Amino acid sequence: MKQDVLPRMRDLVEVLYREIPSGVGSKGKIRLGPGDEKKVLLSGARWAVENGYGDAADLDHIESRGSIEGADPSLISSKAYERGRAQQGTLGSGNHFLEIQYIDEIYDAGAANSLGLYEGQVTIMIHTGSRGFGHQVCTDFLEVMERAARKYGITLFDKELACAPFSSPEARDYLSAMRAAANYAWANRQCIMHWTREAFLKELGASPRELGMELIYDVAHNIAKIEEHTVDGQKKKLVVHRKGATRAFPPGHPELPAVYRELGQPVLIPGDMGRASYLLLGTQKAMDETFGSTCHGAGRVMSRHQAIRRAKGRAIWREMADKGIIVRSAGRETLAEEMSEAYKDIANVVDVVHKAGISRKVARLRPMGVVKG
Repeated sequence: MKQDVLPRMRDLVEVLYREIPSGVGSKGKIRLGPGDEKKVLLSGARWAVENGYGDAADLDHIESRGSIEGADPSLISSKAYERGRAQQGTLGSGNHFLEIQYIDEIYDAGAANSLGLYEGQVTIMIHTGSRGFGHQVCTDFLEVMERAARKYGITLFDKELACAPFSSPEARDYLSAMRAAANYAWANRQCIMHWTREAFLKELGASPRELGMELIYDVAHNIAKIEEHTVDGQKKKLVVHRKGATRAFPPGHPELPAVYRELGQPVLIPGDMGRASYLLLGTQKAMDETFGSTCHGAGRVMSRHQAIRRAKGRAIWREMADKGIIVRSAGRETLAEEMSEAYKDIANVVDVVHKAGISRKVARLRPMGVVKG
């Protein structure tokens, strides 16, 4: 409960900051040898569990059970391997975070009860991905895609776009490399979650049963997946690319684990570090209208440079402390870039999602302690 951890919040934030490396170029406690690197890319979160980072039961609460088939480690560049070798189990920088929260409002009591959630309950939210490894995979294949567009006579009207025909070798190679990056990300979050549990057990002097820190859901937020959807009354296989978006599959969907089959998929929409985050559930309307997708976060209203200029002369950590939120960051500029006013109000964004019917609100989670990259 909130009252149990609030007096220890500063200590908890400090130990999490110490135990889970964050910031640009941060290096973790795990050092992957050549053999392990390939196992991570093929097995994802399963590799983490098999190596003692978490429980097998966690896998039932992860999208694709934390491992997507079709990854090909042979397509990964030596530079990507080099960047990923020391970053497994690290939070990273930018908008990545580890946040200690509490549930301050329940919107759907029945759904919350099914998820084991209640007002005043302490929760942890982790937002990170495939780190420098995934970034390098993307960088490598952007060059491949640019050449492919010229090769296949594809005209792109925006420099930010890149593509290749699905049946082309370039596209097949990209999908296989991207799946490797997705598996790296699932393993990364699994390791961070494991160390978070250990930190809470140690600091609070609780047993695992007393702590009751169980994974609700781990969902990807930048991935392309082959899925079946109904288009113009016909079922078709499509490549659905969710960039800054997450799945929002409805009750009854065969890809959902048995525990959520009747409820619908848990949807996580994080806000900025000074306001709130939300837990929702996927709906049939999302399948009908948005290819089973919803947003992933509020979205910025200021660039990072604008935010840094706006924060000049201010102590963002102190402003957060005045709100009762303890923040630890690898750098002062990170807090400036991530201050609340740099983002849209998450409450407004979630209300739109809820009223549109593509996800339904279950609970609001308020921050108490934040570790930023």
